[in-house]
Amino acid sequence: MESMGQSESREGELGQLPPGQRLQRGWPVTHYGPVPKFKPDRWEFRVFGATADGEKHAWTHDEFSALPYSTVVADLHCVTKFSMLGAEWGGVAARRIVELAPPAPEVTHVMVWAEYGFSSNLRLSDFAAEKTIFATHKDGELLTAEHGFPVRLIVPHLYAWKGPKWVRGVEYMTADRRGFWEERGYHNIGDPWEEQRYSYQEQPGDGPEL
Repeated sequence: MESMGQSESREGELGQLPPGQRLQRGWPVTHYGPVPKFKPDRWEFRVFGATADGEKHAWTHDEFSALPYSTVVADLHCVTKFSMLGAEWGGVAARRIVELAPPAPEVTHVMVWAEYGFSSNLRLSDFAAEKTIFATHKDGELLTAEHGFPVRLIVPHLYAWKGPKWVRGVEYMTADRRGFWEERGYHNIGDPWEEQRYSYQEQPGDGPEL
């Protein structure tokens, strides 16, 4: 298992723009497909796959909302070349989920699942990085539906497509496989400081073994 406290990607100083990015005032709405309707009585956050105890872990919306609340100040870098700097994200730290539902020792990657079957793959080290957070709030305000309410993942040191909106769960994996955008030509890792935008830029070891 990769060290959960370290990520091979690097994050620049807060407030810096990665290469090829431009400063964005405000927060554009960008997503694929329709905005899902939130039904709290049917909503469930699941952790499954290669868990340490072999069991599925699940929280209702009330239970998830009752988990310890954390905040991080972090930038958001979209692959469409805008960057939003210095936002405060509030919610449940990804590390907390890892603590509550530990992965098996052989887990190396996760697949983050969202509404409509949308998915994004991450190295376990990126998922468990210090600032990765399941955000429910931005700058103290509840997320809007268009921006991912009730939960979206924020992975500040990677491009924003690696943090899906409308998250419903996490799958622990013992081998990497590509998510929705990764299968459609986006880079498997997505480090903005290396401008890892597209799959043709991948180096040996960046993607799943064939």
